[in-house]
Amino acid sequence: MYNTLRNDYSPLRDLGLDAPPVGVKFSFFKPEGIPPLAADTALSLCEILRKAQLDNRPFYFSRDNKETCIGKIILGMEEFTPFEQSGQIGERLGVFEEARANQNLYQYVPKLDRGIANYVAFSPTDQLSFEPDVLVISAKTEIAEIVLRAVTYSTGEMYKSSCTPVMGCGWFLVYPYKTGEVNFILPSLVHGPRGRELWSNDTLLVSIPYRWIPTVLTNLARMNHHLPSHESKQQYYDEFGGIMKDLAEKAKNP
Repeated sequence: MYNTLRNDYSPLRDLGLDAPPVGVKFSFFKPEGIPPLAADTALSLCEILRKAQLDNRPFYFSRDNKETCIGKIILGMEEFTPFEQSGQIGERLGVFEEARANQNLYQYVPKLDRGIANYVAFSPTDQLSFEPDVLVISAKTEIAEIVLRAVTYSTGEMYKSSCTPVMGCGWFLVYPYKTGEVNFILPSLVHGPRGRELWSNDTLLVSIPYRWIPTVLTNLARMNHHLPSHESKQQYYDEFGGIMKDLAEKAKNP
């Protein structure tokens, strides 16, 4: 599980992030060289990710740790109880009109297959001892734009965001891992992260699966982070207008 890092994560330092990016790895076997989360810790899965940022240190969560929400269900460590499966919680919270709406939503929520992850390792990227399955970056929108542009810069890949109003941890941890797609969500749109006040309302979470990490890191190192057109409205009009005029002139004699 733990080898010499294949990727250079130093380009992330140039983003000036308020909180460290966190690498996440799902493991059947107990992680080596990483301390466990304290046995008396009682947090939701979203809070555990945030703890890795705030404490700025690596640790692993196991099926033996207490989890206060639906994280173990998302991780394939437990199943829904019948009343949870029936959608009663979302109706009680007022997120859904009736339990049937909450129950219907469950078909969309990504979960790991049962039993494949007994442990989940979390580490800030400057302390990584493993290549992550998913890299999670929290950033204000102007910085998140740079990260997402690093996805499309050399590929032309489109931006896509998938989420549900509850069980948001599945979308920024499991969904990218299972689909191979970069995903981004606004935590303040999801009931749990908003209620727990984990991130500011203008924060985006960008989740990058392992197959996209090399591309994003390479492009962050190569491309211009701060585009001239983003400096001001007038700068945008001047640059765009100048480019269009120049290309129109050149196109007369292609």
